[in-house]
Amino acid sequence: MADPSSSSSSSFFQRSYDVFLSFRGEDTRNNFTAHLYKELRIKGINTFSDDDKLERGQVISPALVAAIKNSMFSIIVLSENYASSRWCLEELVKILECKESRGQRVLPIFYNVDPSDVRKHMGKFGEALAKHEENFKENMGRCAELEGCSHSSCKFIWLGFKK
Repeated sequence: MADPSSSSSSSFFQRSYDVFLSFRGEDTRNNFTAHLYKELRIKGINTFSDDDKLERGQVISPALVAAIKNSMFSIIVLSENYASSRWCLEELVKILECKESRGQRVLPIFYNVDPSDVRKHMGKFGEALAKHEENFKENMGRCAELEGCSHSSCKFIWLGFKK
């Protein structure tokens, strides 16, 4: 058995959840994300999904940061209004930090948003990002990583539902 102190493997981090769900509540909480959460739980996958009881503030709460850090996977449901939420963008930054530092696997799902709009910061998604540019200047390009994921730790699903 490998010595945990000498390995950077993500398997040595304490994991409270199998999956952390990141989503824009007004877009998907009561439809797609609710169904996804239910199905993951039915399959025995311990899934964290924020609820309305979590305290909202200017920055994401320590409880939410801990849930992100202590998850093996993150599923990011990128929807039209995801980027309009400072809260969602802060979650995204923390998730990408955990992907790099803790080996967390990330699965972006493109729900009613074209993956190229995320990558190129176009459309409604791009407009919302532009509004946050000053606050997230150094992290803006990281969203583009999600569209182009091709390595084994990051695959994407595009759910291009039409309204």
